[in-house]
Amino acid sequence: MKKDIENKLIDKNTKPTSMRILVYDFLSSQNTALSLSEIENHFDNADRTTIYRTLKTFEEKGIVHSIQENTTTKYKLCEDDCDEKTHKDWHLHFYCKICKQTTCKEDISFPENIQTNFRIDEIRLFAKGICENCLENLQ
Repeated sequence: MKKDIENKLIDKNTKPTSMRILVYDFLSSQNTALSLSEIENHFDNADRTTIYRTLKTFEEKGIVHSIQENTTTKYKLCEDDCDEKTHKDWHLHFYCKICKQTTCKEDISFPENIQTNFRIDEIRLFAKGICENCLENLQ
């Protein structure tokens, strides 16, 4: 697993440091987007600044995309085809008002192949509501 992560980072022109490997591994095991604090809480003795710099490097290299929720930024791993120039997270980011989780809804997306005379580098689709799990629990 560690070698796979190292190769993914190298493919994205990112030096595979120990912290970068740990953060990538942790994010790859998550189903929801996480804030810096949530990621930091997972690592007992890690420096907050190092984690923040890791996430910013990942974002610049097309490894994670950020999702802005009011005053909080959350992070989720990108698909493999994202790169330094273009994040292809053209899907809906959904925040549940009950469980407070943010998930990527890839089945709801903006079409990538539209013809324009300009280049779209990033689209941010964000919705708030009640997720399917919380809706089921309300019934």
